[in-house]
Amino acid sequence: MIFDEIKYKFMFAALQEAEQAFEENEVPVGAVIVKDNKIIGRGHNQVERLKDATAHAEMIAITSAANHVGNWRLNDCSIFVTLEPCVMCTGALLASRIQNLYFAAFDAKFGACGSIYNLAQDCKTNHKINVYSGIYAEESSRLLQEFFNKLKNKSNLKFSPPTA
Repeated sequence: MIFDEIKYKFMFAALQEAEQAFEENEVPVGAVIVKDNKIIGRGHNQVERLKDATAHAEMIAITSAANHVGNWRLNDCSIFVTLEPCVMCTGALLASRIQNLYFAAFDAKFGACGSIYNLAQDCKTNHKINVYSGIYAEESSRLLQEFFNKLKNKSNLKFSPPTA
């Protein structure tokens, strides 16, 4: 699918958030929330920093955007996130009435917007989110792979047996 230039601009901003998470030794996922073609909320994973399993990029961006508009309802907003949201984050997107979700890479292990589940478009809830994927998917996947390779290599060094 081809997206207009502004969508790439917003996903690039989400990638910058993901890079910040990477620099902070967090899983590199970033998100921005947009209303009227303006970023009103930003977030990146801060699970380790805050010691909080709910401190995902989407959750932080939702809180930021809600504070910006002074309302928990984000009806006319779109979220751009570098990785397909999990069940928790998709539930928060539904509860906050996000209109559009744009994500870069699919998440085969935890994805709830097309990979494992498709909660964002499930007709069983009172709200449905328009879902689009693939913007900067390669860049997002590469950043995630680099992070997990770095983590794996660090673990191997830490637990490798001493040499004689």
